[in-house]
Amino acid sequence: MNKKRIEEIIELMEKFGLTEIDVEEEGVKIHLKKGFAGGMQGGILQQPVIQHIPAMMNMGESAAAAEKASAKPEAANYIEVKAPMVGTFYRAPAPDAEPYVDTGDVIKEGDILCIIEAMKLMNEIKSEVSGKIVKVLVENGQPVEFGQVLFHVEKP
Repeated sequence: MNKKRIEEIIELMEKFGLTEIDVEEEGVKIHLKKGFAGGMQGGILQQPVIQHIPAMMNMGESAAAAEKASAKPEAANYIEVKAPMVGTFYRAPAPDAEPYVDTGDVIKEGDILCIIEAMKLMNEIKSEVSGKIVKVLVENGQPVEFGQVLFHVEKP
């Protein structure tokens, strides 16, 4: 993870009013917390705290997890729809309502795919592509991270 990527994550924290976030990408795990290291010194605020934590895996699970992480969709014609923010994933607008999309549904650009609740705000996630939902990768009510793959969509 490079400096530019960390700056992008910090900008997203500001945009969505987050005070703390954990991100894991490319085997690197970071913890960002909005606050100040060492408090105030002479009336000057110190730099935000950024912790770099090496990603660790249970040795018994490492082979299976590495294999799963390296597994890509079988065909190159799949598009990964990723979470644009951290929050709670909901497939439907209400608990008793039908899901916005399901496996096999044909979607077009602008269709609502799901809702991600962040900071008590319900954010409709709209499709940026047209195609067919091949797989829903997140269960209803599950927490999601920024950049986590939510859906596999087959290109038309």
